[in-house]
Amino acid sequence: MIDKSVKNLGYAGDLTPLQTWQLLSDDPSAVVIDVRTPEEWSYVGVPNLDNLKRGLYFVPWAFYPRMSPNPDFIEDVKREACPKSDTPLLFLCRSGVRSLHAARALTDAGFSECYNILGGFEGDADETQHRGTLNGWKVDGLAWVQK
Repeated sequence: MIDKSVKNLGYAGDLTPLQTWQLLSDDPSAVVIDVRTPEEWSYVGVPNLDNLKRGLYFVPWAFYPRMSPNPDFIEDVKREACPKSDTPLLFLCRSGVRSLHAARALTDAGFSECYNILGGFEGDADETQHRGTLNGWKVDGLAWVQK
């Protein structure tokens, strides 16, 4: 399921949203950390992991409106998600960019199983600059709710 053949990513690998759901179903230690802003959680929605009887952790990578980096990101993840260094950490953002940076940062901090969720929650922008049509959590039909 997880392709570890790609080397030099700076983190354990990339997962599609469907692969993420499967990993969460198979591995009770895996956690999803949503690194979007509180505004995105409120206005766009969040994954709903209730069917898996799993929680979701919210740790912003950056703060709106300036998108200034969260200087406490690594410590916030350690405190909020309480992971061990080998806990599978699955990072989610809008489209897979901030989550990629988060996966690299936690890998650099000594965590060995950090994954980026490709396409994120809303997915990449299409040719009309709209999200939610190409890829991502919502496009894959996975459960989500307005927070």
